[in-house]
Amino acid sequence: MNLHLNDKNVLITGGSKGIGLATGTAFAAEGAHVTLVARTAEALASARDAIATKTGHTPKTVVADLGSDRGRETLHEQVETPDILVNNAGAIKAGGLSDLTMDDWREGWELKVFGYIHLCQLFYPDMAAREHGVILNIIGMGGRAVRPAYICGAAGNAALIGFTQALGAEAHASGVRVLGLNPSPTLTDRMSAFFKGKAKAELGDETRWEELIDPAKFPFGRPKTPQEVADFCAMMASPRVAYLNGTVVDMDGGGQWTGRI
Repeated sequence: MNLHLNDKNVLITGGSKGIGLATGTAFAAEGAHVTLVARTAEALASARDAIATKTGHTPKTVVADLGSDRGRETLHEQVETPDILVNNAGAIKAGGLSDLTMDDWREGWELKVFGYIHLCQLFYPDMAAREHGVILNIIGMGGRAVRPAYICGAAGNAALIGFTQALGAEAHASGVRVLGLNPSPTLTDRMSAFFKGKAKAELGDETRWEELIDPAKFPFGRPKTPQEVADFCAMMASPRVAYLNGTVVDMDGGGQWTGRI
């Protein structure tokens, strides 16, 4: 199916690895002009080369610290308003209420929660003025299936879910769509690195890390891949589903209903 994303300008934050890198690959494969944003030039260069090798399309890269107002404002000044903005940068620290300092809360929310909100505040008026655009916020299942051991992320993700739905309710009047996606745990480099360390400690061989992934803990017996998330992002942003707006989709394999997330 042609998703009609050819020549669309796509800006992806947190684009140097994991879901962000996979999302850049998916859009580039559809012929979009991709710009990746991350903090580290070396990681961005690696991501750029990987996407170019896989798709034949070389993305642009922008080094930016999106954990501050000024960093986000500088990004807005450096790039043209994209057709599609994918907010993906940020990770919120795990832990219970007594495990986290207020600095932990502020650090996690500054990059992800306030980062997403601020980038929408910067780019949405430009999209509304020209009467087209898509904003896709990659949020997380922590805001739906809340857990006390991830209380900071539960609160932050829940806030972004509400924000996305509220902005979507306004955006359609200007021809803009605002959407969200909640991935459950995904087999990114971060997850595989965790299991490799665990395998080295418990089995004495990090190459056996896949043995430690318990199929019983995941829908379909496995964690999903970053590319599965990325392909769905491309589908949601496609003009072929132009009536999809103001919604946040849970991509958890149905695990929230069985406790497998």
